[in-house]
Amino acid sequence: MKFSTTCVNVVAILTAVAGSASAFAPTMSAVRKSSSASTSLKSTVAPSIPSTDTAADTTVASIPKFAQRWRKSTKQLATLGPASSTLEMIETLFLAGADIFRLNFSHGSQEQKQELLTMIREVEEKYSHPIAVLGDLQGPKLRVGEFSNPNGEVLEKGQIFRLDLDEAQGDNTRVMLPHPEIIEASLIDHVLLVDDGKVKLTVVGKGDKYLDCRVDVPGKISNRKGVNTPDSVLDISPLTPKDRSDLEYMIGIGVDWIALSFVQQPSDIEEIHELIDGHLKEDAFRPAVMAKIEKPSCFYDDNLEKIVELCDGIMVARGDLGVECAPEDVPLLQKQIIDTCRKQGKPVVVATQMLESMIESPTPTRAEASDVATAIYDGADAIMLSAESAAGKFPEESVAMQQRIINRVESDLHYRAYLNQLTKNDGVTPTDAVTIAARQIAQTVNAKGIVSFTLQGSTALRASQERPTVPILAITPFKETARQLAMSWGVYPELPRSGSFGFSSDDDDLTTVDNPTVSAADGDFDIVLKNACRAALRKGLVNDPNDLLVVTAGIPFGTPGAANIIRLLPAAGPSCWDGVCRVDE
Repeated sequence: MKFSTTCVNVVAILTAVAGSASAFAPTMSAVRKSSSASTSLKSTVAPSIPSTDTAADTTVASIPKFAQRWRKSTKQLATLGPASSTLEMIETLFLAGADIFRLNFSHGSQEQKQELLTMIREVEEKYSHPIAVLGDLQGPKLRVGEFSNPNGEVLEKGQIFRLDLDEAQGDNTRVMLPHPEIIEASLIDHVLLVDDGKVKLTVVGKGDKYLDCRVDVPGKISNRKGVNTPDSVLDISPLTPKDRSDLEYMIGIGVDWIALSFVQQPSDIEEIHELIDGHLKEDAFRPAVMAKIEKPSCFYDDNLEKIVELCDGIMVARGDLGVECAPEDVPLLQKQIIDTCRKQGKPVVVATQMLESMIESPTPTRAEASDVATAIYDGADAIMLSAESAAGKFPEESVAMQQRIINRVESDLHYRAYLNQLTKNDGVTPTDAVTIAARQIAQTVNAKGIVSFTLQGSTALRASQERPTVPILAITPFKETARQLAMSWGVYPELPRSGSFGFSSDDDDLTTVDNPTVSAADGDFDIVLKNACRAALRKGLVNDPNDLLVVTAGIPFGTPGAANIIRLLPAAGPSCWDGVCRVDE
């Protein structure tokens, strides 16, 4: 064995993996026979990342034009709908910045959702980058009955209006409320909100089958308008028969995340976990559960902390939350939810009306831009578009605008200062110690990224919780884990080609980019580290052989949650340091 200031074997590996179409460097078997080389490592590695004018056929990860994807930390979630239901538009939204796509099961058929999922997987395969898919359950819809007047009735301030179980059509004095749970749970002075709060009723009397309400905010009430119950916890499941059917379908087609609506208390999360257990096939990958916080009862006592603990992620659903809570309370509740999730290391999405005007306009209002920026400053893992990308006239522009705001906020010095002040859990486990150290080392040596080897995602999530100053490259043997991690702040997972961390130890196979042979790495940690270098190069995180990566891993591999190794690694590979590389004779 001898050492040289160049390392042609590493160049061959990294250049091959980068996807360059040009011929390069000898194979590993040829390099092994060489004792020295005169080629400059820097000049060989750098051209392997194509310029923006070349390689339309290469992956997005290799093209500097899209390099910002690997630089931004806050993720983008786009809802698919009539305006974004083609393969071309899904690809366009992905290239514009979308990391996760939401399938809203409140609209359309199950078969339509399957078609959208198939197209998403095509885009994922084309660009070799994991894309998460979130299936959103509709949840219970509480509505009044119908009126004899098809145009509805106008209620006057101060009048008494009855809600009852009588199936007869309503008039100016009463209407059916086909939800006995509301009548049972409502007490005197409880508030009921109709049609997103346009009409406000206060309970002044009740019987076994009716509520007498005073009209405090007058307005028009018509057929099938929604009812919100901000003061009551209803004895009702968050999963309707439709939701249960949709849940089983989601599990069958393989969505990565399932969002549960109408969460009132921790037992609602336990209920959906039990249902998932019942539908999940043996050895099937478990979808992550996201609780939508939209009810005031989520903030009673320690409900929020328990809900966050029981689920895998949280959505701040500001639509219904903004109806049932005072408008001035919603920004504070948003911060409270984000802080709680950060403390527990769970991803949190801020949603609803973020760029609402872009449904009709190609640009947002300044207030909307400020709202998106505030969510980012608060420390959200992801921000979501609803109708803007699903049914608006400018879906691509909406996603691109979100990314522009993300880029601008994350380049602001105040952003880092705010992140460092946010609540986090310092932890007491070996994994906590290694993760905290990795963040500090990356900042000290100006590393280009943190590489986290993770089995089920817990190590990468812990790294995300630290909010490091560099991207987190998550390497996992499971595509499902990679997709779920796409929801987390700063984490950019590598899409695995097989169920292993490492590539084959066969040297000739190491240069096979399109179809690498994958094995358990035969216990050779160096092979696993080489995999980390090539993944960082594919993502465009490194472009110089002396660029540094901070690697965390757990030995033995396959131990969930174990992170007991930290390694500072140059982009040239584990055999090199400070421009000097080991070359086997």
